[in-house]
Amino acid sequence: MRIGGVFLGVLTLCWNVPVSGQSFDAYFTGTTLRIDYHHTGTKGEERISYDAAYEEGPWAGTRHQLLDPLNRGEFMVRVYDVASAQMIFSLGYSTMFNEWQTTEEAMQGISRTFHETVRVPMPKKAVQITISRRDRTMLFHELFSTVVDPASPVAINRERKLSPFKTAKIVGRREPAEAVDLVIVGDGYAKADMEKFRTDAKHFSDVLFSTSPFKESKDRFNVWIVEVESAESGIDIPDKNIWKSTVLGTTYNTFGSARYILTEHNKALRDAAGLVPYDAIAILCNDNRYGGGGIYNQYTTCYTKVDRPGQEWQMDYVFVHELGHSFAGLGDEYYSSQVSYVDFYEKGVEPWEPNVTALNDPKNVKWKKFVSPETPIPTPWQKGAFDSLEALRGKLDRLAADYYEKREPLYQAGQDILKTDPMAGRVGAFEGAGYASQGLYRPAIDCRMFSLSLVDFDPVCSDAIVQMITYYTQ
Repeated sequence: MRIGGVFLGVLTLCWNVPVSGQSFDAYFTGTTLRIDYHHTGTKGEERISYDAAYEEGPWAGTRHQLLDPLNRGEFMVRVYDVASAQMIFSLGYSTMFNEWQTTEEAMQGISRTFHETVRVPMPKKAVQITISRRDRTMLFHELFSTVVDPASPVAINRERKLSPFKTAKIVGRREPAEAVDLVIVGDGYAKADMEKFRTDAKHFSDVLFSTSPFKESKDRFNVWIVEVESAESGIDIPDKNIWKSTVLGTTYNTFGSARYILTEHNKALRDAAGLVPYDAIAILCNDNRYGGGGIYNQYTTCYTKVDRPGQEWQMDYVFVHELGHSFAGLGDEYYSSQVSYVDFYEKGVEPWEPNVTALNDPKNVKWKKFVSPETPIPTPWQKGAFDSLEALRGKLDRLAADYYEKREPLYQAGQDILKTDPMAGRVGAFEGAGYASQGLYRPAIDCRMFSLSLVDFDPVCSDAIVQMITYYTQ
């Protein structure tokens, strides 16, 4: 079937030898092809339907490693040259849809639709674009296929949109193709808040580049800002019956979790971010409830105001922690905080995230190169004592005015355990990760992906971030 110059259907293609990094100019023009689609389904059921294709500005991604070498993400977009059946590009990513599938709502058989986007280099000739998803054994299976022919006058929307939003580069001097391009956009910033947005963007950029291993690679980054002006200040807080008119539609209470901030306004987000070259998106939310979110190769969110002096560091923690998810594909290493997921990870199946393991083969844990021979696997730690403190903390009302006062002694006692445990500072396999107290393991007793603190990323997480930076810049 042919719709608007785009063929919908599946082609049988041969798996040829991957293209080399020198082939970019042979297959691609240097601009960006954006494919929007609708992702519909419920638990155990899904389908993808094409929406539209757009030409955007310069391709900011890698021109040297066209086939994704990192094997991260729940989904994989692949691009094939139709004439030769050659795979010429691939990239892993995750989605809001696959997170939603693990919620009670999806478990009840309710069906929902999410608008999503994949971006690839603009092809010179007809290409087949496929989207595949992992099965429970982590193998990819194709869900969707479409052919895009750039020679067709109606296949791709090439309209140059005029935007009222100002843009600027605040960090970096590299060409987009040779840098990690991070775009920072704001939501819930009214006209009167634009100076605050600029200040916030600089602050969080500074925070990122004061944190290893981002600090050591600052010269490989460009940071752009897009001054997205909303009609009102603040974002939606449904459990308080607070609703704001904002451009990007970010909201607390995502999937029923009070502090989880995401948006379903994908088109508005992509239109705003696409005003500059980008590899990664950070959304600053002009509100004061602790919260944020991050989805691999999609975007990250972070709140930007605090009610109590001295709590500013928690915003800094959230911003960097969530970028760990969205930029590097790191998994959450904590397991005691309240989340809306039900069995987010399949029992006994090795997760794709580089910092979480099911430890199916203790002798060959996937970060074995970081483990000293004398470190026992699994690695003992004071889990019982830590869990008892977390149980007490879990009984507190996180939205109550006195939450931080009551939490503080429990928090400090937990931090003492993490700092003084005999295995502190070692890489091993510590039970408790990925929202599961048992059956999943993390690399270190503490890490920026584990505890609410400004602790460094552990060596495994740091290595995963460096791999991603290298992927984009070498």
